[in-house]
Amino acid sequence: MSLQKSLHELEASIANLSLEEELQVLANYFQGKITFSTSLGQEDQVITHLIASLNLPVSIFSLDTGRLFPETLDLLARIQAKYKLSIKVYYPDTQQVEDLVLQQGINGFYEGVEQRKNCCFVRKVVPLRRALEGNQIWITGLRAEQSPNRASMKRLEWDEANQIIKYNPLVDWTYEQLLQYIQIHKIPYNPLHDKNFISIGCAPCTRAIQPGEDARAGRWWWEESKKECGLHGGGRSESLDARSEKE
Repeated sequence: MSLQKSLHELEASIANLSLEEELQVLANYFQGKITFSTSLGQEDQVITHLIASLNLPVSIFSLDTGRLFPETLDLLARIQAKYKLSIKVYYPDTQQVEDLVLQQGINGFYEGVEQRKNCCFVRKVVPLRRALEGNQIWITGLRAEQSPNRASMKRLEWDEANQIIKYNPLVDWTYEQLLQYIQIHKIPYNPLHDKNFISIGCAPCTRAIQPGEDARAGRWWWEESKKECGLHGGGRSESLDARSEKE
């Protein structure tokens, strides 16, 4: 049975399970072909904690764009030491970065949406594609509450752009639930979160949010476009029902 046609069967197999049980079922079913991308945000820290505490056969990777906060890189070192995990770090292609900077300047992303997306593409999307190669399911820390763009996400989706099943285990978690879980389990997190940096990306493109703003308001705040970098945006993910209708 093809990967796409097994989606409904997969969805049924995790129905009514706890989060821990879901992760165990999927990790065992896709062993060797299941991976988790961590951007080291609070959501991702929870998932990293679960993978480590349950000793799941899930590979973990992170993308270093070359423009991350020092606090983010320090956190990567801290969690590797705490959980004794191997986290593979993917970097953008040197030549592509050099060409990008030559064409639009070191901070050209401030000059327009197209320039910013060019930067995200080179520093994030291309490395992501390399990281996902050979895998069949991609675990993310996305939550529906994070922004209007993510409100319609499903727990399991078909990612058309990357030809992979995307699993969003925390999709229905609230921010309050997230903070409580981190506190109870003493999970390390980025100290910038305590300074109202809720969604943390590259340093030049992230600011603290103001009271009443959504979690993604601090990302690319000078733009009025959707707050996505291309890893998860663009309407490329489909629900299982939508995918099934096309088969």
